[in-house]
Amino acid sequence: MKYTDNAINVLTAISFRGIGRASIVKGFTGGDTVEDIVHKLCKYSKKAETITLDNFLMRKSEILNKLQSLEGFADGVVAIGDKDFPPLRGTVKQGDRPVFLFYRGDLSLLNITNNIVAVIGLRNPDRDIENIEREVVSELVKKGAIILSGLALGCDSIAHKQALTSAGKTVAILPSPLNDIVPRQNRELSDEIVKKGGLLISEYYIEAKSKLEGDGRYQERDRLQALFSDCIILSASYSKDENGSLQKNDSGSRLAMGYAVEYLIPRAVIYDEEISKDNPKFDLNRKIIDEYKETIIINRKNLSEKIKLISSLKPLPDKQLDEQLTLMF
Repeated sequence: MKYTDNAINVLTAISFRGIGRASIVKGFTGGDTVEDIVHKLCKYSKKAETITLDNFLMRKSEILNKLQSLEGFADGVVAIGDKDFPPLRGTVKQGDRPVFLFYRGDLSLLNITNNIVAVIGLRNPDRDIENIEREVVSELVKKGAIILSGLALGCDSIAHKQALTSAGKTVAILPSPLNDIVPRQNRELSDEIVKKGGLLISEYYIEAKSKLEGDGRYQERDRLQALFSDCIILSASYSKDENGSLQKNDSGSRLAMGYAVEYLIPRAVIYDEEISKDNPKFDLNRKIIDEYKETIIINRKNLSEKIKLISSLKPLPDKQLDEQLTLMF
């Protein structure tokens, strides 16, 4: 498994209580000595845990031992400060930025020069939703887009599979370590993604210590779907009721679309009023359309036009991105 000393230092640093992603983003340049790192950690730490050179090196050795469990499952790990660490899209606050990624497959797919489009949705799509999503993904691949999703059952799986069927490349972001593919039903799909030139990435190398932590990893996965995409497309999903409770399982789509707003990532939804107005599986799509006039709406009548637009989107600085969204509508 490939990694730099910098990557292991980042993994070690963030393992200390009181050290979060924002501290790593502010403090790591990729060329720090261990002594410099320990000094910075003592400065940034918000907890009482003592960080010394000796216990940093001991923790680093322990992490190297833990990484042995990923041999054969991960090609490597990259961290902030490494030359191969992938760039982010949009505007992402320090605390939300990933600081390391475990990967298997072609990491260069996340290069800023590639057009990456996330396609997400619920876990129980009906046949109509599946068909239109396949058409959208097929057209995106024809335009050279790389399809990104979360490897979940339902719409995520459809996006990955259609990308492969269309001879395209696809990226799967996991809420679990690479040696424990979730869901298990998609282990063969994950292998096929890599075999056909795609990519798997994860922020995890050990199992979650509790159900609460495990559930939180799905939300963290949703944020990565947004910040690595030039546009995020919602196939279909349920929304919330008046009391703020989810009517149905929305499979994280609502969170991912929310992160896209926060990061200034363009959003699109698949929706045809004539066909889908009474289908509750499009409730979130309708809600987004009603609340955000900038939303790109995709249906069979405008498929070619909207896919061409989405395929032309490129990462831009904050002000330019705002101007681009304004000019688009």
